[in-house]
Amino acid sequence: MPMRLALEDYLGAIGVGVAEMLDAHARAGATARVPTCPAWTADQLLAHQAMVHRWAAGNVRGSGSGVPITQTRILAEVADLRGYLREGADALLAAIAAADGDLRAMVFLNDAPPPRLFWARRQAHETTIHAVDARAAALGRVPTAAEVEIPTELALDGIDELLLGFQTRGRRTSPLFDGSDVTFTVRPTDAAASWTVQVRDGPLVVEGVAGPVQPALTGTAVQLYLGLWNRGSEIVETGGLGLMDRWRDVRVRWS
Repeated sequence: MPMRLALEDYLGAIGVGVAEMLDAHARAGATARVPTCPAWTADQLLAHQAMVHRWAAGNVRGSGSGVPITQTRILAEVADLRGYLREGADALLAAIAAADGDLRAMVFLNDAPPPRLFWARRQAHETTIHAVDARAAALGRVPTAAEVEIPTELALDGIDELLLGFQTRGRRTSPLFDGSDVTFTVRPTDAAASWTVQVRDGPLVVEGVAGPVQPALTGTAVQLYLGLWNRGSEIVETGGLGLMDRWRDVRVRWS
């Protein structure tokens, strides 16, 4: 799987995402609903992210892959949720910065990078996407790509991770499969990048290049990033297969 960014870029993205999440949470209010995660309030979103950061840091430090404290316990026991999120993010950043380049740790994506880079990258996108969720809570609706400050290269890297790492894993058949094989491309309009996706009975087969294939999903890199993470609705689909309608059922799982 390609790596478009350096370790420092991923760590920076984590820090930016946390700051944006806290800013949006303050504007939204603790009990605001999160349109992109309808089951959650803004406080539940922060608790989830605080839990994930601690889980990731535990993997990097080698102190165990078990979740150290559940989201439910965080909400019940932590008085300063915002401070708790900052504390967990700082601990994660410190753990990754202190880790050796040849760190041995659990990874869970297909064709994953080495563990230190894996965890930096995974948490960069985890935090960036949940910052978008916090922005949605503040706005009361799904944000547009123009309303989030996501660099093009980070978005492209996140599409790589989602398509090449998550969607090619395991034995599950993708919700995109409706009984007939189909091939489509994902093509940003603002970057020299593209992906060819083969849908069949089984996991997706994805190549990090595109041929002359229709149908296609197009948009800016950030529009594609948000839309493929089910956080946006600005992807343009050609070919008439209703792929984006089916994509709404695509779920991202840790394992």
